Amino acid sequence: MGGDFAPNSEVLGAIDAASEKPDTLELYLVGKESRIKELLKERNAFLENIKVVDAPDVISMEDSPTDTHKSKPNSSMNVAINLVKDKKADGAISAGNTGAFTANSILKLGRIPGVGRPTIGALFPTDKGTSLLCDVGAFVDCRANHLYEFGVMGSIYMSHIFKIDKPKIGLLNVGEEKSKGNEVTIEAYKLLENSKLNFIGNVEGSDLLKGKSDIVLCDGFTGNILLKFGESFVWLMKSKLIHMTEEGFFKKLWVGLISETMRNLVGGFDYQKHGGVPLLGVNGVCIVGHGKSSPLAIKNMIFRAEEMVSKEINKAIEEYLKLNPLN
Repeated sequence: MGGDFAPNSEVLGAIDAASEKPDTLELYLVGKESRIKELLKERNAFLENIKVVDAPDVISMEDSPTDTHKSKPNSSMNVAINLVKDKKADGAISAGNTGAFTANSILKLGRIPGVGRPTIGALFPTDKGTSLLCDVGAFVDCRANHLYEFGVMGSIYMSHIFKIDKPKIGLLNVGEEKSKGNEVTIEAYKLLENSKLNFIGNVEGSDLLKGKSDIVLCDGFTGNILLKFGESFVWLMKSKLIHMTEEGFFKKLWVGLISETMRNLVGGFDYQKHGGVPLLGVNGVCIVGHGKSSPLAIKNMIFRAEEMVSKEINKAIEEYLKLNPLN
């Protein structure tokens, strides 16, 4: 029931996913049962691999993230996470309140052994492909050991999901020199440098879109600002093109000719393509979606959760940290 277009987008996205993979997916639609069944009836989509679980409460964007486990225990979000906790589901996805989803996932599912702080990793396009930015808002600040853990989890995610051999890890900083930065980044540099990870050193803001590293590490405060700036860039390009079509016939014709090229250029910033971003470090698969998630985004969130389960990302993280603990 979370998200700007809930539950319509969630139901339609689930129908598409369940229809594409009828033999491998079993989906629970958690929320107001009468409304969900009404939407399924409208689409004549009473599929065997879709079940409805009633949850009368809804967590809004105004609710305090850390209080919702007590104030709204019967919310769609909390009931969905409980299905994972009780081993009735392998993963949970939500396009609702990110803070609440993060807090409740950590509280109910716990952390993977060896993880001090989970991270939300977001994908963004680069000149060389795709990079992962950790953290983009699970927590606004962090310590040096958390940045190291982000590197471990991000490396495993990119190698398993995107088949990148030994992903290159960069630490976001104000300069390339190892002496640059604040106390946290200087200490994190030492931990990463002495680890078995493929750490290439500090990267600056100008390096991100060049694809200098496959993974970029930073605190959630910085990462969230970067992520939303990237989203605003797509909006700006679209807005500029719309304004140009109002400047006359030839400008409108020119925009029409380059529109396909522009769609390809900014397509990597489209969150719908990847669906959602993983909450890495919790002891269960959780995918965080954009508040404006469309049915396509929801479908791809489901597929991303399925992929994380099948490739046992959490097990790989636990095993790595067990063999390579920070002393």
